[in-house]
Amino acid sequence: MDALNLISRAQGHYVRAIDDGPIEDWPEFFTDNAFYKVTTADNHRRGLPAGIIWANNKAMLKDRVSALKEANIYEPHAYRHLLGQPAILEESESGATSETSFVVLRVTGNGPTDVFASGRYLDRYVFVDGKTLIDERIVVCDSSRTDTLLVLPL
Repeated sequence: MDALNLISRAQGHYVRAIDDGPIEDWPEFFTDNAFYKVTTADNHRRGLPAGIIWANNKAMLKDRVSALKEANIYEPHAYRHLLGQPAILEESESGATSETSFVVLRVTGNGPTDVFASGRYLDRYVFVDGKTLIDERIVVCDSSRTDTLLVLPL
């Protein structure tokens, strides 16, 4: 199977874990030493290293899910991801890099459905033991304005 199919399939399962659960599955889409960052287009363009969310391993991602389930207090809501087709930038037998556009809708209780975020995933994938895992995901949000309710991962 080629990189486009492997990555498309992995991304479909990734967003399903976030949108429909169980959210505990989300960290399993990453390598143990994965890097995950959510930032703005302006910060990314300027090369600023800090992110709205920043994690440099799977344990930090698991901790985020644990806090989401047990410690954080927030208005109940859900996401629905809409993904573009991944653009494969580089590929080899062991992995690939890609860029994928996204839109995330937020659904709050009985309230409205709003556009929560749009942007692109800048990814580095590894293909190991029949799995397609994210080794690096930089989520670049188009807007420099971030809702304080960024609880669930993008």
